[in-house]
Amino acid sequence: MSDSLTLRAADGHTFSAYVAHPAVEPLAGLVVVHEIFGVNAHIRSVADGWARDGFLAIAPALFDRVTPGIDLAYDPASMQTAMGLFPKFDVDKAILDVAATIDFVAGATHKKVGVIGYCLGGTIAWLSATRLHPAAAVGYYGGRIGNYAGERPTCPIILHFGSQDTHIPASEVEKVHSEHPEVEIFWYDAGHAFNCEPRPSYNAAAAREARQRSLEFLKKHLT
Repeated sequence: MSDSLTLRAADGHTFSAYVAHPAVEPLAGLVVVHEIFGVNAHIRSVADGWARDGFLAIAPALFDRVTPGIDLAYDPASMQTAMGLFPKFDVDKAILDVAATIDFVAGATHKKVGVIGYCLGGTIAWLSATRLHPAAAVGYYGGRIGNYAGERPTCPIILHFGSQDTHIPASEVEKVHSEHPEVEIFWYDAGHAFNCEPRPSYNAAAAREARQRSLEFLKKHLT
């Protein structure tokens, strides 16, 4: 079952969020952070999947600060729109929205809360781990993550990257590894966005392996 709600960040900004409910009492809470395409059909399906695994999964619409209701596909026109939105995206304010979502999920479940993010969301998951206090975090192919390699996580975190990713140089990931050798970084024989079924870069084997690792990690640290 799914629905939507409106949340309020600490600075007074209100934003929408997609909520995917598990069929039974949640094991824990999970904030699902979207790509540059907003809370679209793919991200909603990802949240639904985590709900089937027992988590109360909530995907906040972080682009509501730029243009409310962003829900893009993966065609060239949508890609152009997404790339036009990105320069207007304020990372620091997005973290306020994630913080508000974590607080809401914690209050709704009275259990631990994790953060998982994809692409843009992968970097936000890293920053959630360094600037906020979730119980665990998972990042998928977070772009420009090397810019924040000097920040130290306050919770367990794992990261997934594709060895054929032409959008994220391996040197960016190496910055994180060099600063934080204790953080597990998994590499897959795949390209960027290998977890996204609607995109040509989708890699079923890599997506399946990364998801299983993520599920085991989240259950270990959240339940």
